[in-house]
Amino acid sequence: MRVLLAGGGTAGHINPALAIAGEIRAHDPDAQILFVGNPKGIEAKLVAKAGYDFSPVDARGFSRSLSPKGIVYNMGALRRVLTATGQAKKIIERFQPDIAVGTGGYVSGPALRKAAKMGVPIVVHEQNAYPGVTNKMLAKSSKCVMLAVADARKHFEGDATFEVTGNPLRREILQYTRAKAREEMGIPEDELLILSFGGSLGADRINRAAADLIAWCYKLKNVRIIHGTGRAGYSWTVPLIESKGVPLNRAENIDVREYIDDMARCMAAADLVICRCGAITLSELQAMGKASILIPSPNVTENHQYHNAMTLVKRDAASLIEDDKLTGETLVNAVKEVLSTPDRLKKMGERAKETAILDASERIYRVIARVVNQNR
Repeated sequence: MRVLLAGGGTAGHINPALAIAGEIRAHDPDAQILFVGNPKGIEAKLVAKAGYDFSPVDARGFSRSLSPKGIVYNMGALRRVLTATGQAKKIIERFQPDIAVGTGGYVSGPALRKAAKMGVPIVVHEQNAYPGVTNKMLAKSSKCVMLAVADARKHFEGDATFEVTGNPLRREILQYTRAKAREEMGIPEDELLILSFGGSLGADRINRAAADLIAWCYKLKNVRIIHGTGRAGYSWTVPLIESKGVPLNRAENIDVREYIDDMARCMAAADLVICRCGAITLSELQAMGKASILIPSPNVTENHQYHNAMTLVKRDAASLIEDDKLTGETLVNAVKEVLSTPDRLKKMGERAKETAILDASERIYRVIARVVNQNR
């Protein structure tokens, strides 16, 4: 099997593609897999680290700004679409894929459009509850549109074939248990652990609200919190927390980090998670059965993080605080509310687990294999 994989721009697009590639190799060790993406994008680094072949396509996204600067930027982006299409054509002619798989992002647009026009069957995978523009466009020529959640179907037009597969997840997310994680971290079974973070770069509003939450937790017994400030937030969040009376170097129940590099373990150990609503993060919460307070980022296209969050909120598997309503007070009150009812955390976690799809990678592989076999 020869598979062309296209997706990038963010880790949220490339990590599912890498998980798909790994599943293909697990079933077919001789499969030939080629990634296409922006040579300056995060995909180039992550694909190389994973050991897969990579061919560059010089594409970039469009700006939503109608300012003069935004218009000039979009003119350049439009020119690059034409360049990227030509590059994709040469890659496809050389590689001769049996199938092209797109996981979203501006990179996958020109590659999969050209593949479809050249007679290569294409399939796309949509990670979010509200689909991106690229995948909505590609759906019209796809043999199958694979959805992380059924709620996304209503946002697509046309009569393409749809299949709910879930989001492919890292193996450690599926294998870590709360007991194992706590044993490794030295956290007592009866302590309440809160995990909070705003992403690798951090989120100012979350960091400021978390400072008040940390000050509240510091005074409590049997409550512990791990907070990831992100790279851009550590230098000012630490002194902010300490200004609220928390001596971080002596506070045994407070763990503030710039980056959480053992996320699978921390999430497995946690009782309550406070975070943004990226598609993969939510799928991890579901797989691990974690109660959560979700804070959608306002800086994403089509407000898709809000739609992601609502797939859990409407099932009472999570609580939600809109970003513009987030303060230290609202966050502390939300945590108090979740903790106020006996067994609330447990029930929220159970409902989250009920929505999880744990065999997503296998489902996606079956779709790919089916389409390839039908085209032979």
